[in-house]
Amino acid sequence: MDGSLNLVIFSMVMLFGSYLAGSIPLFMSLSEEKLQLVSVLGAGLLLGTALSVIIPEGMQTLNMAYSINNKEHHHAEGGGEEGEEHHDNPVPHLIGVSLVLGFIFMLIIDQIATSKSRDIEVGGRRAPVSWTATLGLVVHAAADGVALGAAATTNQTDVEIIVFLAIMLHKAPASFGLVTYLMHEGLERTRIRRHLLVFSLAAPTMGILTFLSLTVHGRANLDTLSATGVAMLFSAGTFLYVATVHVLPEVTNLGHGHGAGSGDSGGGFSKTEMIVLIVGAIMPLFLTMGHHH
Repeated sequence: MDGSLNLVIFSMVMLFGSYLAGSIPLFMSLSEEKLQLVSVLGAGLLLGTALSVIIPEGMQTLNMAYSINNKEHHHAEGGGEEGEEHHDNPVPHLIGVSLVLGFIFMLIIDQIATSKSRDIEVGGRRAPVSWTATLGLVVHAAADGVALGAAATTNQTDVEIIVFLAIMLHKAPASFGLVTYLMHEGLERTRIRRHLLVFSLAAPTMGILTFLSLTVHGRANLDTLSATGVAMLFSAGTFLYVATVHVLPEVTNLGHGHGAGSGDSGGGFSKTEMIVLIVGAIMPLFLTMGHHH
């Protein structure tokens, strides 16, 4: 029950951490530069975690499921032809499909949220705009929960910790940003706290639901292995979307503003931000260096 205990601990830390981070603007103002660096580090960690932790782990899980299925198939047929093995391997196709579906899923959700908020702005009603902003972030957080829940089924603490860190480091600035936006929209504090609570609950709830749905037939089950692999790769696709389409462009745009003041004619990332981004992307590689499951 190692994986489930870790998941419960991480979910609780994530819930309270996200809520506390979001509560900061209600009590004190954090400097834009510090928030910027946390966002850059979060983006780097998301990229690094997706590319060097979740994708390899998902591939390995799918390959394990395929090899178990192959062995069972050979035992059933008395060790028949091994030549067909290479032609029938669906794993490479599944990897690509899962990644693309995760990316497209986030793209569609994003477009729906954006068009809804645009429609509402045209209609001149301001209150529902805040809900579309929260809804978009809640879906992002739910996809993060899928990654954490799938990581928990692998029963490998180092993988869980890296996925948790990547999620937490981009959830904290996201909850902070959400509350700042809602305050700017003029919502009263009780309603802001309600929005923040919904956002904070999304990832832990989805993480636990994913873990339970994947382990319902037992952890060593062939279907569980395949589903875990697909879920991890799907969530890697969502990680890549959030990092490349959301966090990095937003941070770069902010960088343009800072760049103008600091004499950088091209804008974009400052040297410090670039170093922080690279450190964030490389960090998961170092954390999984001794990992050879």
